[in-house]
Amino acid sequence: MRSLILLALLPALAPAADPLAVVQPLISQMEGGDALPADFQHTPGETLFFTCRVAGFTKSPKEQVHLKYSVQAFDPKGVALSEIYQNEMDEEVGPQDKEWMPQIATQLDLPAILRGGAYTIKIKVEDVLAKASAEQSVPFQVRARDVATSAALTVRDFQWFHTDEDEKPMARPVYHAGDNMWMKFDIVGFKYGQENKVDVSYVVSLVLQSGKVLFTQPEPAVEQSASFYPKPYVTGEFGLSLNKDFQPGTYTMAVLVKDAVGKQSFEGKFNFTVQ
Repeated sequence: MRSLILLALLPALAPAADPLAVVQPLISQMEGGDALPADFQHTPGETLFFTCRVAGFTKSPKEQVHLKYSVQAFDPKGVALSEIYQNEMDEEVGPQDKEWMPQIATQLDLPAILRGGAYTIKIKVEDVLAKASAEQSVPFQVRARDVATSAALTVRDFQWFHTDEDEKPMARPVYHAGDNMWMKFDIVGFKYGQENKVDVSYVVSLVLQSGKVLFTQPEPAVEQSASFYPKPYVTGEFGLSLNKDFQPGTYTMAVLVKDAVGKQSFEGKFNFTVQ
């Protein structure tokens, strides 16, 4: 009987009216900003300001709240965009805070290169006092070029311009003597090293129809980088000017790409016309 009396006198946790839950998620473009609509199109390199509230938490007899939580963003395939954000809240809540709900707030930096699609923010909360947990997923959209993947090293979307400031590529690669030329392309199918290391290089050459090389880039352009999120593709670009006495005809721009990590190479050939 004595043990029953002692148990009855032990202080009990104040039970929550509802189960633990993540509520009121909000994504904005600035700290304290208005919520963006669900169909808002974010862009690579953007910073998302994210907040949410926690409902159904438990308070101790001393009005203490103890929560642990994490926030992390993922791409459409479930790959994390950056390191997980983790924190905890251990504080006292007074009687005057009856309607108060804990807030989680953090920034999510999108990588500079992403494919477009449906992305997700995942929030996990643990109520340490109640030994309860809850999860929530918040979708958001990213608008970006959807460069096709490849199992092997290759070049995609070779585009022709006059200058690096041109926004739209030429419909047909037709130039004239004395013109400036600018080319952009994407490299995919390379392999990753430790910490998603990328080691890709390329050399561009101007070639006659006969196969004779008129010009070769003196030094290869190199992309050597490591990042938390695996870079989906590498963008290459190159420019040159045609002499005013450049002969009309059909020419080839050859791009030799090397992947040092994957020990791969690829040569793409792209024709253009000079009138």
